[in-house]
Amino acid sequence: MTRNNTPQAPHPYTGMWVTADGFIRQELLATGRYDEARGNRKSAYTGRYTVTGNHIDYTDDTGFTATGDVRNGVLYHEHLVLYREGEQPTRTA
Repeated sequence: MTRNNTPQAPHPYTGMWVTADGFIRQELLATGRYDEARGNRKSAYTGRYTVTGNHIDYTDDTGFTATGDVRNGVLYHEHLVLYREGEQPTRTA
């Protein structure tokens, strides 16, 4: 809430981000926390994140840190490339 008790809009990067194959799913929560699933392993990594411009700094609950950048609607998180859920490229055989 803001000072005048009106709800603050969530950051535009909040929501679910997924790899093209759907194996890794990273949810950026409006609370400043993230939850990353890998395959069938829910909450494989959890922690906090902060956004500065298009840059994201992550600190997982064990203290490990990582970074990411959003460019043209794509999240580049260390070696991962994540897309908004439902916007990942279609795979062709």
